[in-house]
Amino acid sequence: MNLNQETIQKLAEHLENAELQAFDVVKITGDYPDMDWEDAYAIQNEILRRKLARGSKVVGLKAGLTSFAKMKQMGVTTPVFGFLVDYFSVPDGGEIKHSELIHPKVEPEIVFVTKKALKGPGCHIGAVLAATDFVMPGIEIIDSRYRDFKFDLKSVIADNCSSSRFVLGGQMTPVDGIDLRTLGVVMEKNGEPVAIGAGAAVLGHPATAIAALANHLAQYGEEIPAGTMILSGGATEAVSVAPGDNVTLRIQTLGSCSCRFV
Repeated sequence: MNLNQETIQKLAEHLENAELQAFDVVKITGDYPDMDWEDAYAIQNEILRRKLARGSKVVGLKAGLTSFAKMKQMGVTTPVFGFLVDYFSVPDGGEIKHSELIHPKVEPEIVFVTKKALKGPGCHIGAVLAATDFVMPGIEIIDSRYRDFKFDLKSVIADNCSSSRFVLGGQMTPVDGIDLRTLGVVMEKNGEPVAIGAGAAVLGHPATAIAALANHLAQYGEEIPAGTMILSGGATEAVSVAPGDNVTLRIQTLGSCSCRFV
């Protein structure tokens, strides 16, 4: 780590204020070019500590940067990871106040819920599927705090990987007998398809993202507990939304979910 604790706390407050008050900032590595990966996750962890201190609860985890093309573009070999707290959760069919966000975009996700703990290193797809209780469709609403969505990887990790809101579908589907790679994904905005993909768009198999998360946590002596909800990463590109937009996600076999921006 290259940043001291005082700087980490200052940057965490800076980024969280941007999230809570819905204003944009410039990427933090501009002022702190020596920031390393450990610093980035330390800032994210300090944001989480601040939220927990105010009474928020962790309700899930997320993987981001889960397309091979995007990883190559960013010069990395693993996804990035963040946390989800209770006030991020929006009920299926619920409303999201656009004014509480900066420049939101929506991503379609295959969501995993575990029934057994997952621990790295060496976690793999087979271990993830064996530990999965069920999967669900989910819409993640990402909202980078950085101006014009311009950031580098360390800045976005510090910003909790652009997390802001999520919606889960109500259908719980066991993974037995399902090839998650081939499930078709269609996201609609105001009744028109705006993004089409398949489960394989997430690292070849969405369970790969969950395994990568377990292996990442192992570096800190942590694991994915049983009963954890995890967003595995966008199966298509992210799509911008505006007030009045209705978004519906349909995933073959897994059902649908929706939300509305007001």
